Amino acid sequence: MPLYDKLLGDLKSAMKSGDADKLGVLRLLNAAIKNRAIEKGKDAVLTEDEVLQVLTREAKKRKESVEAFTKGGRPELAEKEKIELALVESYLPKQMAREEVVVAVEKVLARLADKSNAGLVMKAVMQELKGKADGKMISEVVREKLG
Repeated sequence: MPLYDKLLGDLKSAMKSGDADKLGVLRLLNAAIKNRAIEKGKDAVLTEDEVLQVLTREAKKRKESVEAFTKGGRPELAEKEKIELALVESYLPKQMAREEVVVAVEKVLARLADKSNAGLVMKAVMQELKGKADGKMISEVVREKLG
């Protein structure tokens, strides 16, 4: 089942069950996906990868919000963002562990001719992992391997 169809099905279920918190987050995700489709062009339909990118971006926003609220001394708001983050992450593929990312980076480095250009290495690794790992972690691993 395509990711967006699953999200819409869960949105309808949340409406029927009256789960206001879940409904609110799913509506925000649906709006973000629709906005991305509008940006793409009239009557555009997003691919599975594009939907995944939107959901990854939304998860990243919530992670940043959790950090900001925690640093700002607002644990109740941080907890709310954590709950939303868990819901968004339920639609994302399982995230890779750091060790798995290290192996993937090493494989990419083994096949690339120009290993000195961190940008090219990052691009190749991000293309291969496509939302399976956090970009910040991938960047750290690439820097370690090149540095």
